[in-house]
Amino acid sequence: MRILLIVGLILLILGIASLVVPLPTKERHGFNAGGVSVGIETTQRQKVHPAMSAVLIGGGVLLLVVGARR
Repeated sequence: MRILLIVGLILLILGIASLVVPLPTKERHGFNAGGVSVGIETTQRQKVHPAMSAVLIGGGVLLLVVGARR
């Protein structure tokens, strides 16, 4: 089935990209008092856990194989 091939390819690309591309996360710490706002915003970059990347890559390969057989 062509749809399985497309979904498998998308999962494979996302799995490989998740190994090298970090995801930014922003946190804001502070308080508001009336019309005054005081705070700090921090940004961190974290990579996806390698086990999750492996699941995405494995699922993508599995769907590519199943889609190619049909």
